[in-house]
Amino acid sequence: MEAFMTAHNGAGDDAVRLEGIDNTEGMNGTEGITRAYSSRIGFVADAPNFPAAWDEVVEKVRIADELGFDSIWLGESWGYELFTSMGDLLRATKRIKIGAGIANIYSRTPALIASTIATLDERSGGRAILGLGPSGANVIEDWHGVPFEKPLQRTREYVDIIRMILRGDKLIYNGEFYHLERGFKLRFKPLRADIPIYVAAMGPKNVQQSGAIADGILPTFWPGTRWHELRAQLDAGAQQAGGRAGLREATARIAPYITTAILREDASEEERVVISQAMSFPLAYYIGRMGVYYAQMLRRNGYEEDVQRVIEGWQQGTRAAVAAISPALLEATMLIGTPGECVAKLDRWVAAGVDEPILTMPTGSVDETAAQLSALKAALSEIPVAGSTLG
Repeated sequence: MEAFMTAHNGAGDDAVRLEGIDNTEGMNGTEGITRAYSSRIGFVADAPNFPAAWDEVVEKVRIADELGFDSIWLGESWGYELFTSMGDLLRATKRIKIGAGIANIYSRTPALIASTIATLDERSGGRAILGLGPSGANVIEDWHGVPFEKPLQRTREYVDIIRMILRGDKLIYNGEFYHLERGFKLRFKPLRADIPIYVAAMGPKNVQQSGAIADGILPTFWPGTRWHELRAQLDAGAQQAGGRAGLREATARIAPYITTAILREDASEEERVVISQAMSFPLAYYIGRMGVYYAQMLRRNGYEEDVQRVIEGWQQGTRAAVAAISPALLEATMLIGTPGECVAKLDRWVAAGVDEPILTMPTGSVDETAAQLSALKAALSEIPVAGSTLG
């Protein structure tokens, strides 16, 4: 672990390629050392409820594209339609990848999702990523009007069928939910038969299944103290399934959504406290008001007492629930700090197993967001101090 954080110097050292940090020059001490993961950082774009803000969302995504960040991910609930919005962003950008984060596995058929993502991928020159997940019982049953049944099995069938369609196979499939026997094939050849498919997995069974069938997973609020356990679960799932047949990489990528606040270099302690309190709300909400999945995941990962305090807090109201978020839980699940502090924490998390960090798009005006993204990019390009650890 410490080797990851330490920049080697001195003429004659062999080329250094450490996990997450790459010395592309090799013979010139710290010169040329870069954080390899910096080319894999993405952002979750805002999905506002009011159409007037969409132009700002698009402009922020353009800035991320120009600065060389890797991906943008869009969510969906009961607001803007996901794939239409992805099309807007793909047309507005040149090189950045755009991910569905996520399309639920109930309101659209696997065939519709496959043809949609293949169309977007073709029109964008191969920049589309598909994220799938069950969403939650409330939105599936009370918005889409579909029974929330067996999400694990449905996820498996969706991934299977979508991959068959993208490969150009005749669609003959017999599962628990889908029985397809006429042998239809997609009427155009996808630009990529292996469009990456990520799964929003949190429970042990879903994580293990994802280790066998998915290109990556999209955990949310997974504690940074437990990345190694997540990796172990993914690899165990692949091993139990006899490998990752047909997939490009030997293991699924860990691409966590990381709630992020990038602070000014001169941010006061009072400002830090205010930001931390504001950042506590979504975590408290997910623990106590978004079903049981997040609470169960955090309990399994050693935060039983924290979760219980938040749940008890909700009995008294929102303010008590938010106040129950401990500094330790906030530190374990979020990224709050100056650009340099955020990068130091990312260094540690990448060393522990994160492959593709997906951060919250900075809030504020377009100009403010541009300044924060630029500051983060500059911090990522700074060379680690020789002989010392970051953070």
